[in-house]
Amino acid sequence: MTGISDSFLRPINYLRVSVTDRCNLRCVYCMPEEGVPWMARSNILTYEELSSIIRASVELGISKIRITGGEPLVRTGIADFIKMIDQIPGVEEIAMTTNGILLSRYAADIKKAGLRRVNVSMDTLKPEKFKKICRGVDSGGDIARVIEGIQAAREAGLNPVKINMVVMAGINDDEILDFASKTLDEEWHVRFIELMPFTGHDGSTPTGLTTRELKQRIDPLGHMVPFKHQWGNGPAKYYKLPGARGTIGFISALSEHFCFNCNRIRLTADGKLRPCLMSENMIDLREPLRGGMAAEQLKELIQKAVSAKPKGHLLGEGHKPNDRPFCQVGG
Repeated sequence: MTGISDSFLRPINYLRVSVTDRCNLRCVYCMPEEGVPWMARSNILTYEELSSIIRASVELGISKIRITGGEPLVRTGIADFIKMIDQIPGVEEIAMTTNGILLSRYAADIKKAGLRRVNVSMDTLKPEKFKKICRGVDSGGDIARVIEGIQAAREAGLNPVKINMVVMAGINDDEILDFASKTLDEEWHVRFIELMPFTGHDGSTPTGLTTRELKQRIDPLGHMVPFKHQWGNGPAKYYKLPGARGTIGFISALSEHFCFNCNRIRLTADGKLRPCLMSENMIDLREPLRGGMAAEQLKELIQKAVSAKPKGHLLGEGHKPNDRPFCQVGG
């Protein structure tokens, strides 16, 4: 294993793999209420094709894999896929980001298959507001199912379970203290995420809060101190409130961006390797792979994508990617 770095000498060891663009929710910052046209099934990579790309990436130096969507648990056979990844030499960690709706059903199976940790997206603690934000379909708008999923993940050993909250002014910012308080006695690990602009949501874009504003809102609970952790490999900065059992994290993609030490690339469900979440530049791996490309040539394409990774996003200058909705990028 040689290791892989981009043109700015940032080590790249983290691959986020989207297994589907489909989702059982319609979150207001992700897609319109009527949804988006799904990708043709023939364009979605098979698990074997995904595994081939992951294997080549790992041989280059990737060691951490995160499974995303859409909603990854809606794809049939996801536990079998996790087992396939777990058997690839050099994979050190497999994690997943999910909305939690189906987590109680699959938590034990995906843990047994080799999943190490799980992040659950949950933007409110209030049932009626949950339905408004997530606009669940097929009975997916029930927050009780997410709570059950979080508990099932903990019982299965997928710890620490991290709760991701995208904060939106006038929508759920009145619950910042509620989420932060959950870290005191219930050992929640809450991460507040700055809202990123992205194509695919409704015309009226919600307004986000900066990390500085979030910290000011949490001040009444006590002075937070930095927390050193041994889990995860992402951009969040973690803190603890006095006497808290859990942690509070901040992902500050806009106000305190972390591009200078970004360590990740993304593979979309239709086989596009995306060097940066907020860039429209992608390299197609699906057609070369289906055309019989050899493993060494596949590695060259992956290296090319890594080398094309930009120095940073341009959100501060008003640029946002317009090529595809967020659910088709993979988070």
